[in-house]
Amino acid sequence: MTKTLGVGIIGCGNISTAYLSLASMFKGYEIVAVADINMDNAHAQAAKFDVRAETVENLLAATDVDLIINLTIPAAHVSVSRSILQAGKHVYSEKPFVLSLAEAQELGNIAKANNLRIGSAPDTFMGGSHQLARNLIDAGTIGKVTSGAAVVMSSGMEDWHPNPDFFFQKGGGPILDLGPYYICNLVQLLGPVNKVTSFTGMASETRTIQNGPRDGETVPVETPTTIHSVLSFENGAIITLLASWDVWASNHPIMELYGTKGTMDLPDPNFFGGTLTVTEGSGDPFEKSWDHPFNIPNFEETQANYRGAGLADMALAIADGRPHRCNEDFATHVVEVMTAILEAGETGAVLTMTTTCSRPDVLGPDAARALLA
Repeated sequence: MTKTLGVGIIGCGNISTAYLSLASMFKGYEIVAVADINMDNAHAQAAKFDVRAETVENLLAATDVDLIINLTIPAAHVSVSRSILQAGKHVYSEKPFVLSLAEAQELGNIAKANNLRIGSAPDTFMGGSHQLARNLIDAGTIGKVTSGAAVVMSSGMEDWHPNPDFFFQKGGGPILDLGPYYICNLVQLLGPVNKVTSFTGMASETRTIQNGPRDGETVPVETPTTIHSVLSFENGAIITLLASWDVWASNHPIMELYGTKGTMDLPDPNFFGGTLTVTEGSGDPFEKSWDHPFNIPNFEETQANYRGAGLADMALAIADGRPHRCNEDFATHVVEVMTAILEAGETGAVLTMTTTCSRPDVLGPDAARALLA
């Protein structure tokens, strides 16, 4: 019988609720304890989800914890993940994995030296529609993908988040905060990126919070909030990525891929599900679907939310001795792409990637069902 990994969480903010509430639907792991530098937060989540509340130090030392999910703020990801690995435990980090290639490589070296695994969100690319897109691309449905575009734009996080400060600090911004969803999906569909260039800008040096107890308070902006980048992939595809928090409204398709035989219109990779359409040649677009469990709405009646699928795949992969899909090489390459986009925006250079990765294995319907309890 496959061992169930004991899992802990460091960081009991909003995102911890998603992991805790969805954990019971998956095989391979059980969340047993949570920790936070604010013990009130840890106790509140522990009571709500019937797990233990621990100090960070005690969680790192817990003998029933094999893997720890790092849900701290991005600036703390490297130090917390380092501590987890040095405690002899596997780590699964919320996105972004880390904030620099050097940090990613440091953690990778620690993990390899201690025979430990690293995983990182997002796992939304494992969703039913995105895996169907992968299946169709691999089958040649739209021919060789030559180009495409991915777009993520809004007016900014201050509209709805009561404490949006970290979104606008170094390590934040739309590329490092939302970019992982789009770049991970592109890499799993097309393979690794070869070269990057971009232009970046900032609409305002401050943002005004529009909700909550800090309504009307301004926060400084320390990172670009509009980024237009071009990604050249090793397979020859050229993709434009537009990311902005300076846009009030847009009718751009979220993600489109153009091939030698047709066009594919993909749903938002910020989510697991959605509608996928294909246009073959000059014909009419038609919806494609398959019986995939991670495309079934289970959140607010319309959305598919299977956060934790990547963690379940990692836990079962550890037991089976196989690679997991949200793996270290994949996450490291995505970090290099994101940070190169920002560097190119500052320098105007065309940057060649120094890392590469394999595309994660396809997660078909049967493989997805095997992750479910």
